Amino acid sequence: MKELDLILKNIKNKEVLPIYFFHGEEPYFIDIAVKALEHNFLEEDEKAFNQTVAYGKDTTYQEVLSLARQFPMMGDKQVIIVKEAQDLKMGEEESKALEVYFENPIPSTVLVFAHKHKKLDSRKKVTKLLDKGKFLFLSESVKDFNLAKWIADECLRLNIKTAPNISHLLAEYLGNDLSRIGNELGKLKIILKEGEVLDGTLVENHIGISKEYNVFELQKALGSKNAEAAMKIAYYMGKNPKNNPFVMMLASLYNYFSNIIIYNTMIGQSPNSIASQMGINPYFVKDFAEAARFYPLKHATRVISTLREFDMKGKGLGAVNMDDAQLIKELVYKIINIDKIKTKV
Repeated sequence: MKELDLILKNIKNKEVLPIYFFHGEEPYFIDIAVKALEHNFLEEDEKAFNQTVAYGKDTTYQEVLSLARQFPMMGDKQVIIVKEAQDLKMGEEESKALEVYFENPIPSTVLVFAHKHKKLDSRKKVTKLLDKGKFLFLSESVKDFNLAKWIADECLRLNIKTAPNISHLLAEYLGNDLSRIGNELGKLKIILKEGEVLDGTLVENHIGISKEYNVFELQKALGSKNAEAAMKIAYYMGKNPKNNPFVMMLASLYNYFSNIIIYNTMIGQSPNSIASQMGINPYFVKDFAEAARFYPLKHATRVISTLREFDMKGKGLGAVNMDDAQLIKELVYKIINIDKIKTKV
């Protein structure tokens, strides 16, 4: 949800809207916003009289609006939160009642709807009124290709230092469940010592991802041209496609070899400058220096072309009857032998 940071800031500053209607496919952002309104707006002694939490399956829009029209007791604001609002019935009568309220909301009421897993119908007048009043907030899913970046941004927000490609590793093994990712990062934030860098070993120890068979270890094997280890990992990953999505593995490898290219173009510059360009901790520059010995600029660029080729194959273009397991093994074989195999640019 793009507006989430502003919403949280405004709640903290006690600057709230009369209506918040959260809707969309991603429940994680909705949960964060609703939790802030539930726990961080009213003072504890105000909540007993001026805060009501209801659930869609147990109430109706008419009952909710009736509560919303009441005035707060011993305070300036009351908060009414409707969780699982997607379970509320919205027929013609309910729509008309909502339209009337949304046109003239009660200023002393903060009315919150958590409408999860689907969007409101944009054609309906109710939706248009919410949008016009700037009361409507869409919570969209993070696309798979943006998931690693979202995790990296969350680590940055939480001040968690990470080894290269850890965000891709977490994205690949935790999947697109943002609530689970958020919980795991929250645990790691507590566990990690000040200044400690989150690497593959810590991920394995605290999240349970196998260190031996993951894309992080595959990168290490490829980076050192360890053909036996790389093919072994590729075989295992191909046998477990659910835990090793081909598209996520490609994204991780693309990021890894892009950094090798950056290193090749900056040889002779300071580790800090190179690390800044890569967006990594300077400590890990030496790993890319080692990988660059096996993948000079010409070969690293050729690997990027190969990854693009296999991205198309993964989408069914030029790879008839090849499943992910076959694609992974063929890709790893080509990268290991990139100095011998010419690829299309």
